[in-house]
Amino acid sequence: MLKMSGIQCVRSNLRTIRRSVRLAVVLARRQVHGCGAAGSGSGGDGDEHGDERFTHARAVVGVATIGLALVAADHQYNEKRFFKAAGLGNLQEIRRQVEAAKAGRGRDGGGADRRHTLGWTALMAAAANDQPAAVAELLRLGARPDLQEKYAGASAAAQQQGLHPLEAMQRREDEFCASMNSRASFLGWTALHYAALADSAGSAAALLDAGADPTARDHAGRRALHYAKDPSPTRDLIVEHSARWEEKLAAAAAEERRRFPLEQRLKQFIVGQTAAIETVAAAVRRKENGWADEEHPLVFLFLGSSGIGKTELAKQLARYMHRDDPAAFIRLDMSEYQEKHEVAKLIGAPPGYVGHEEGGQLTRALARRADAVVLFDEVDKAHPDVLTVLLQLFDEGRLTDGKGKLIECKNAVFVMTSNLAADEIAQYGLQLRREAEAKAQLRAKGTVTKHGEEPATPEEAAGEALEVSRTFKDSVVRPILKRHFGRDEFLGRINEIVYFLPFSRQELLTLVQRELVRWAEQARARHAVELRWEGGVLGALADGYDVHYGARSIKHEVERRLVNQLALAAERGALARGCCVLVTAAAGRLALAVRAPRQTDYTPLDLAV
Repeated sequence: MLKMSGIQCVRSNLRTIRRSVRLAVVLARRQVHGCGAAGSGSGGDGDEHGDERFTHARAVVGVATIGLALVAADHQYNEKRFFKAAGLGNLQEIRRQVEAAKAGRGRDGGGADRRHTLGWTALMAAAANDQPAAVAELLRLGARPDLQEKYAGASAAAQQQGLHPLEAMQRREDEFCASMNSRASFLGWTALHYAALADSAGSAAALLDAGADPTARDHAGRRALHYAKDPSPTRDLIVEHSARWEEKLAAAAAEERRRFPLEQRLKQFIVGQTAAIETVAAAVRRKENGWADEEHPLVFLFLGSSGIGKTELAKQLARYMHRDDPAAFIRLDMSEYQEKHEVAKLIGAPPGYVGHEEGGQLTRALARRADAVVLFDEVDKAHPDVLTVLLQLFDEGRLTDGKGKLIECKNAVFVMTSNLAADEIAQYGLQLRREAEAKAQLRAKGTVTKHGEEPATPEEAAGEALEVSRTFKDSVVRPILKRHFGRDEFLGRINEIVYFLPFSRQELLTLVQRELVRWAEQARARHAVELRWEGGVLGALADGYDVHYGARSIKHEVERRLVNQLALAAERGALARGCCVLVTAAAGRLALAVRAPRQTDYTPLDLAV
């Protein structure tokens, strides 16, 4: 047990060093004075003895200096000694180095979590070398159990630090663990991963009791349990704590779903598409609450025009289901798989072929996260052999890669997007919009009203979910899908075909408002310019909507008609930092007026060439 803080210890050592230096100087002076007295009484012999005594005095000072340097070095942080002490279980040296690191306040803030130059922590070194006592001591000194490894192999580590790979390998073996492959990447590992690999039940118990997350994944998507021996006490410990941890996570997720339903989350980021959101949310709710077929993954096909929100809905679904984990969203552009041989790029090349060891883009990603949300963008552009692979994936919830390894992914959610039948869906959607608006106007006049309901406004009608009729699905859309994909079994494995309809007028105004807010934030952040607009601007820009390009047409309209004028005004020196720009609309045309800093009136800008 240490009785002094790091700063008190350093101050005490400095006082000891000063006293030792003064003592060495006094001894040296006495030796020199002795030399002088002897020299004055004995002539030439005295000079000779004086030289010897002076040399002896210098030696005394030299030895004292070396000793003091060793004392000072003993109380300074030493990276090599710290990590070797962790690997050997030297508790006294661990305490000494932690106190020295805290006093120095160096890289990584010092203390028990101080990282090695090549990326690991002392807690990881202790766990990898089966040193439970050192693990417990480091945790007591404040080490955090869930820090992740940054060592990505000898070559990558050497490149980052400007070392030779052999030097990085040697340091990994000397200052971490000699029994582990120093060439391999351990990126993302926690101390619990190392304890599992080392089969150190004591280290695992100490880490789990300190709150280590047994469900944490490394860079390859694997938990600590993946590396534990079977059977072993270490594995039993991790399994037990994993069950408790998952129960807590499931309870917390269920409570969050009750307070913040999926529909509410999606509507924050997706404009319109009420029917699509409700369809997806209902299917996901069945799966999450155990009311779905557990033998098959959940499969969606999103249909509609470009820029209508299909890809964004898949992204937000992944964020909701997996708490913003980037590894839980896998996006594959199927236009890259238009040739037959590109199937190998998806699942990996067979043994003996070039790239066999690399694996496929899909199989690698699913091996890391088997419960991910996988987006197959523009699936209609893929080669038929790719669709055969997807059929196996959707039908059995498993996939065999090029190496013959079976990947189970029944808990994954697969989303396909396509522009097939986009024109037909767009025209049908516009017809539904017109019918809904006509009914809303009649209801507002009181001529068509359900019993006990208040008449709806056109804006309220625009927000209602428009239902695509079964007749339209079966007689128009399904023949187009069957003609393209050519197989009923593929379409039969799709749980929900989700239709994305054109935006209503109110939704277009919302899209324009969001786009203007985004540009106003950029103007403020980049140019210190405040951007304001009148209400008529929204309608003028919404008129540029193209049903075939969706929200992208609104984005391009804002850039062409407004941002171009702002850029031209800035080029001509009309927009100074701190000024305010007001955008107005008249007869469908946009105009800019500028108010300089410390002025109250706006001056119209004439940007005509």
